[in-house]
Amino acid sequence: MQRLAETLIRLQAAIAARKGADPASSYTAKLLSQGVERAAKKFGEEAVETVIAAVARDPDAIASESADLLYHWLVLLEAAGVSPDVVADKLQAREGQSGLEEKASRPPG
Repeated sequence: MQRLAETLIRLQAAIAARKGADPASSYTAKLLSQGVERAAKKFGEEAVETVIAAVARDPDAIASESADLLYHWLVLLEAAGVSPDVVADKLQAREGQSGLEEKASRPPG
């Protein structure tokens, strides 16, 4: 898990560095230039592809699609102006609480 965390930190920094770059020179810059809606759409597409790989029970495809999913998740966070640290804060706040308790504590809707 440590390797994944370190990789995500490097990837997030690379994504942030490409914000405002020439969209013709970088896929990341192109996605970011298209706004949060496009980033969200790509994230959703990758989520579906990850689910399909899981249902097919294809470990290599699950790993590959998961990599795509995590990349597009970080792009979405950058496009939306949400720091991964804020996500970490949300996760930390839920530590020590069962998933059922956490879900029950959410407002309806």
